[in-house]
Amino acid sequence: MKTRAFLSTLLLGFTTACAQMSSQEIVQNENIRQAAQNARTYSDHNALTSYFENAAREMQTKAEEQKKLLEHYEEKGYLYGRQAQDLKSHTAALVRKYEETAEENIKEAAAHRLMALEQAQANLAVHNGAIKEPRREGSR
Repeated sequence: MKTRAFLSTLLLGFTTACAQMSSQEIVQNENIRQAAQNARTYSDHNALTSYFENAAREMQTKAEEQKKLLEHYEEKGYLYGRQAQDLKSHTAALVRKYEETAEENIKEAAAHRLMALEQAQANLAVHNGAIKEPRREGSR
């Protein structure tokens, strides 16, 4: 009976980990996409860099958790009967998905870090007078 309770708990945790994105996550992803499109300043790009680095760390953590679960399934597959192979396959797919997402987030963070650096250099050049700011209409 304890084994059934353990398996039920494990499978429940497994299925919740695989659930589709919630509406809150969808809204957050849309907000980040908008923020990335509208980023113009050093602080905008710096904030996006931090966001993507944190997201990458989170995905790497999830991948590690799934790797441990996969290892468990491989070692104790006999506990899961016919479902063992499905659990292994699904968990391996999640590991790949999380690792790919982490890599995408790392690339995105690097791109925004570069844009932040470019913006900072442009601001410094304007501040030091190397580049004159364009005149605005109505000012002489």
